[in-house]
Amino acid sequence: MKKNLRYVAIAFVIFYLLSSPQDAADVVNNAFTQLGKAGTQVADFVNALGK
Repeated sequence: MKKNLRYVAIAFVIFYLLSSPQDAADVVNNAFTQLGKAGTQVADFVNALGK
């Protein structure tokens, strides 16, 4: 069952990428932006611990 769900999810992602590549690029760009912000916040937290 889990294997089938994985294939369905992969198929959905491929369909999404092919049907609206600009929206998919925006999602990826937003995800990387959020990861960058999270990394900056973690770095600020760690630096604050050292003070």
